[in-house]
Amino acid sequence: MIVTVKLFAHFRNGRFKEAEKAFPDGVDCLHVIQSLEFTARDMGIVMVNGLHAALDRPLEDRDILALFPLVGGG
Repeated sequence: MIVTVKLFAHFRNGRFKEAEKAFPDGVDCLHVIQSLEFTARDMGIVMVNGLHAALDRPLEDRDILALFPLVGGG
């Protein structure tokens, strides 16, 4: 199945802004995150099709997964 992955902020460094990736059926958000060499601890916000999603949320063909890093500020 195909999932569109969108990366934000420093997640894009050396990777991509948006890409279509192929994954086996039944894949969840965490599997995709790990395939990009991120960890769950790196994640600030995870969204699927514009809605907040848990890491164990299964993805479906043509879903859009958006990954935002933790940010700090003062």
